[in-house]
Amino acid sequence: MNNRTAITSDQNRVKAAEDSRTPRCWREKLHAVCSARFWSAAVLCRFFVLCLALILFRGLTFAASSPTSSSLSDSQLAEIKFDQKLNASISLDLHFRDENGKVVRLGDYFSKKPVILVLGYYGCPMLCTMVLNGMVEGLQDMRWSIGKEYDVVNVSIDPNETAALAFAKKRSYIKRYGRDSAETGWHFLTGDSEAIQRLANEVGFRYAYDPISKQYAHPSGIVVLTPEGKISRYLFGVTYSPRELYAAVNAASSRKIGSRIQDLILLCFHYRPITGRYGNMIMLTVRVLGIVTLLGLPALIVKMSRKQKLHAANLSQSGERPLNETCSSRREESQITSPEGQSLLTSAAASRNKEGGA
Repeated sequence: MNNRTAITSDQNRVKAAEDSRTPRCWREKLHAVCSARFWSAAVLCRFFVLCLALILFRGLTFAASSPTSSSLSDSQLAEIKFDQKLNASISLDLHFRDENGKVVRLGDYFSKKPVILVLGYYGCPMLCTMVLNGMVEGLQDMRWSIGKEYDVVNVSIDPNETAALAFAKKRSYIKRYGRDSAETGWHFLTGDSEAIQRLANEVGFRYAYDPISKQYAHPSGIVVLTPEGKISRYLFGVTYSPRELYAAVNAASSRKIGSRIQDLILLCFHYRPITGRYGNMIMLTVRVLGIVTLLGLPALIVKMSRKQKLHAANLSQSGERPLNETCSSRREESQITSPEGQSLLTSAAASRNKEGGA
């Protein structure tokens, strides 16, 4: 009897030691978890409300600070594109200045070979560089070379740009192209506003100056002309495959006029290349979606918390032992049946037998 009492006492001590490291009741532990999740949900809700307020404040500030009178409007930017004027002739008597500052006649570059005409400006921070880079990459893979089978003429739409800037741009792209024949076949011109505007109108190149950013908004593309100065084909975008470049130049060399192609609008989705911002319609859509997302996340968190509480209540009513209590019982049993626990029980029983024999 004394031995059973001693063993039971030792088992109680082992269990008490285990209970000291675990909650007394699984309901208390579950209540603590639910409370923590509730406060986490509350903190997240406050965070999302704060983010929503910041977005609304930012939208109001942007609307109040956006220039409306001097900057180009969305309707004005939507008009910036190419008007395709196939088979139309350009004025070959227009005068410009080449990269060396020499006054030249536009007709000097037309007579025997087709010409790729590129309108833009040399100080353009983004689009013009992309157009030139895409054109050079396509021309590098062509067997025909600039200066031999065709010429390239760049014309700046900014009347304030100088021949020195044109010379620097030519040096850069001649080196990148990597063929010596381009030295005499690739020309970078500047001119006055009247000649620039007239040439742009004749090839259908619409552009506008933004006084706020002090930049030009313009479409992206190149124009291929016959040796006589007639518009043979348009290529839109900022990348041009060698196949389409060769087909366009070859057709212009044969005095063929291409067909109208689908317009590529530079300002698709109302993107403003000048300010680096999107138009009001897209910004409004983005803000509405952001608000819907911020309102939906707290609701999802609250729903998950309620579902967890309902699950805990169902377990309590059914009397089932949750997984954490089952695991605790198994740990207690393993603690008692472990070698250390068996050794402790054996030593306790031996001491009780000695006391009984005495």
